Amino acid sequence: MELRAAAKGEPLATCEALIAQLSAIRDDMIRAAEGSADLLAGLHPRHRASGRNLLHYLAFRRHDLRPLQEALSRLGLSSLGRAEAHVLASVDAVLGGLHRIAGRPVPPEAPTASDFEEGPRRLRANAEALFGPPRPERGTRIMVTLPGDAAADCTLVYDLLRAGTDCVRVNCAHDDPAAWGRMIGHLRRAEEATGRPCRLLMDLAGPKLRTGPVTPGPAVVRVRPERDALGRVVRPARVWLTGAEAPGRPFTPADATVPVPDAWLAALAVGDRIRFTDARGAKRTWRVVDAAPDGCWAEAQKTAYVVPGTRLRRSPGRGDGEKKRAAAVGALPAREGAVPLGRGDLLVLTASEEPGRPATADARGALLRPATVGCTLPAALAAVRPGERVLFDDGRIGGVAERVEGGRVLVRVTHAGERAKLRADQGINLPDTALRLPALTADDLRDLPFVAERADLVALSFASGADDVRQLRERLAPLGERAPALVVKVETKRGFEALPAMLLEAMRGPRCGVMIARGDLAVECGFERLAEVQEEVLWVCEAAHVPVVWATQVLESLAKGGLPSRAEVTDAAVGHRAECVMLNKGPHVVEAVQALDDILRRMQAHQRKKSARLRALHLASGGAGERAGA
Repeated sequence: MELRAAAKGEPLATCEALIAQLSAIRDDMIRAAEGSADLLAGLHPRHRASGRNLLHYLAFRRHDLRPLQEALSRLGLSSLGRAEAHVLASVDAVLGGLHRIAGRPVPPEAPTASDFEEGPRRLRANAEALFGPPRPERGTRIMVTLPGDAAADCTLVYDLLRAGTDCVRVNCAHDDPAAWGRMIGHLRRAEEATGRPCRLLMDLAGPKLRTGPVTPGPAVVRVRPERDALGRVVRPARVWLTGAEAPGRPFTPADATVPVPDAWLAALAVGDRIRFTDARGAKRTWRVVDAAPDGCWAEAQKTAYVVPGTRLRRSPGRGDGEKKRAAAVGALPAREGAVPLGRGDLLVLTASEEPGRPATADARGALLRPATVGCTLPAALAAVRPGERVLFDDGRIGGVAERVEGGRVLVRVTHAGERAKLRADQGINLPDTALRLPALTADDLRDLPFVAERADLVALSFASGADDVRQLRERLAPLGERAPALVVKVETKRGFEALPAMLLEAMRGPRCGVMIARGDLAVECGFERLAEVQEEVLWVCEAAHVPVVWATQVLESLAKGGLPSRAEVTDAAVGHRAECVMLNKGPHVVEAVQALDDILRRMQAHQRKKSARLRALHLASGGAGERAGA
C-alpha cells in the first residue's frame, strides 16, 4: 500500500503499511550484513559489531525515509533520527511499537536497553583509545597543530597543555625529523611539568599537488613613511642600514633593511645625511638617528624605491675623499613572484620545472603568450580531461581545462578575485579528475619509521580508497599493539565517496579514526555542499563507532588575529558533535584553546550529537555500500 495514501486512512491501516515498509527495510539491513560475513570476520575483534552496525546503517540509508519519519511522528513513535549508533535496535523498537498499536504480537527481536547503550559505549571507548580519557564536563577533545616555532619554544607547548589541549598535531609536510624531534621533546617535558597527558598525532604529507616555482619579481625595497588621511607624515620610515659582509639584526622591527659596505657603514655618525636617487629617478634624503657597530638607524620622510647598486652619498664629508663618502647598496632579496590572473584569462599548466611566468601582450594589449605555471606532480596532468575543473589556492582561482596536449593543460580561468595572483607552492585541486596517485609517497615511506616509533596517532593524507588505507595499515601491522592509531583524512571528493570502504579497511586494525579536513574538502565538493558533506561523514562514522576529528579553520580569526567572528563561534559549537576539534597554529592559539574549551563545555550541557531528517544518504547510494561489502 502506498504510504502517503495509507497515512490518510485509519490508524490501523497506517500501522500495517508502516510495518510492511519498515520490515522490508529491516530485511535489506540483515541481508547487507549477512552478505558481508567474510568482510566482518576480517575486522579487528573490537570492531566487528561496529562493522555490522555500519553495514546495517548504509542499507538503512539507501532509502528516502522522510515520509516514514513523518508518519511515525504522527503516531507518537521515534522518527529514527538518532539511529546511527544502534540502527537495528532502533528499527526493532519502532517495529515493536507499531505491532502493539496494530494489536499484533510483538516480534521476538524486541531490543533491550543494553542494545541502545552498546553503540555509544563503543564509540566512547574508541575515542578514549585514540585521545585518552575525557576531561570533566568536556567529552570532546581539543587538538592543536604545532607551528615550526614549537621546535625552539618549549613554553608554547606548556601553555597549550595548561589551556586545555588534549592532543597535538605535527604536520610532516613542514620542517624535518630534527625539528619534529625537538617538538616531541618539548611535548613530553610539558606533560611531566603540567601532569596532563597529551597524545601526539603525526600527519604524513601525502602527494603534494601544488604549483611549481614562479619567476621572482625585481629585487627592490620600498621605504614608505606612515601618513595620515591628509597625506602628512605621522611617523618616518625606519631604515636599518647593516653591513653587507657581516649583517647585524636590529632589536626592534625595521620598515626596511638595506645592506651597505661594512667600511662605509662604520663611518656613519648620528646626524649624517644620506642622499641618493632612487629607482624611479626621485631624489631622496635619509637622516641617521642612531649608530652602532653592527648597524645604523636612519629615518625617511618620503617614499623611496631602492635596488641593488643604488648609489648612496654620505654628508658631511668630514675631510674624507669622494670615494669614501659614496657607496652602493648590496644584494637585496627578490620579491616573491606571482602570476596575475583574471576571469577569461588562459593559463598553461605544465609538467616542466621551469619557473612560471605572467602573460605577455603587445603594445595594443593583444596576447602574445599566455601565463604559465608548473605542477609538482606531473603525473596528475596526464589524467586531466577537457571540461574538468582545475582549482588553485583553496578555490580562490578556478578554471576549466580547455585542451590537454603534450603534457600541458590549457586552463580557461572562470573565476578569480579582484587582483588575483597565483604564487608558487599553492594547492591545486582536480575534483573532477580520476587521479590514481597513491596516498603514501616516497617521502612518507621515508618518514614512517620515525613517525611510527614516536606518534600515538598517524594521519593518512589524501586517501582516496581502501587500497590507500590498506597500504598504511599493513606497514603499521608488524608493530602490533605498539603501532600508532590510524587516522584517515577525508579531504577529497573521491575520499569522501569511498569513506565506507576506507572505514571498513581501517577497522581491520585495533584503533582508527577519521579527520574531516574541511579546507580541501570544501574546495573539492563545493563550499555550498560542505555542511551537507560533513554531516554525512559524522553520521557514517558514528554508525561505525569511529571517532572523528573536526578540523580546518576552527576559530581561525581568533588564533591568528585575536578576535573570532560570530560565524566561527557557531562553527566551533557545532564541532562538539565530533570526538575531537582541531585548531590550527597562530599567534593567539593559546587564547583560542581557552575559548574552545569554554564553548565545548557549554555545548555539552545542551546537546549531544544530533537529530536529523533522514532523506536518502549520498554515501549509501550508488552502490557505495555494495562496494564496501565486496
